[in-house]
This record gives sequence, C-alpha cells and structure tokens, in this order.
Amino acid sequence: MTDRHPRWVYDAGQEPDPRYSLANERTFLAWVRTALAMIAGGVALHALGLPETEWIRSTLAVALVALGGLTTALALLRWARVERAMRTHQQLPAFTLGYVLVAAVVIGSALLAVAFA
Repeated sequence: MTDRHPRWVYDAGQEPDPRYSLANERTFLAWVRTALAMIAGGVALHALGLPETEWIRSTLAVALVALGGLTTALALLRWARVERAMRTHQQLPAFTLGYVLVAAVVIGSALLAVAFA
C-alpha cells in the first residue's frame, strides 16, 4: 500500500521504470497545454468578435472552452489508465482522446470556413 494518490493507480502492480512514468506525465502535461490553448482560443474568439456571425462565434467560443475543460479531465483519466496499465503489465488504453480532438478541430474549422466565406 502506498501514500500516493490515486490509490486505484498506485496500489496496483509493480513500480514501472521511472522513465516511462515521467514520459506519461509529460504527455499528460502536453494534453493540458492543448486544453489551455483551446480555452484561450475560445476567449479570443469571444473578445475579438470574430467571426462576425454571432451564433457561430458564440457556439465556437463556448465549445472551445467546454472542450478545453473536458480535455483536461480526459487527460487525467488517460494518464491514470496508462500508469495503471504499465504497473500491471497490461495493454495500453486506446487513443480515444486524440480522436475526440481531431473531430472537434475538423468541425470547428468547417464552421469557421463557413463563417468566413
């Protein structure tokens, strides 16, 4: 038993090579930076008033801010699932978070293209 949290991650299996755990943490922080960029983008769209179409601007701004928060939560869950998989010598989880972000970028860029056309 360990004093580290979350216990459902750290109480499982054996301690992996620290390099892998640190790489997992760096990946988590990269997802958090991506989430912060989405939040900043949503705030910028709202503050600058671009695009001029009100409903598209509002929709994109709210979606970016919400997706930034969701990405942070999903990144934490992914970090924990990867850490636990390494500790228990299981397969790594699927790359679901990446697909969610790709879909969001495609939809958002399509809306912006329509608004700027």
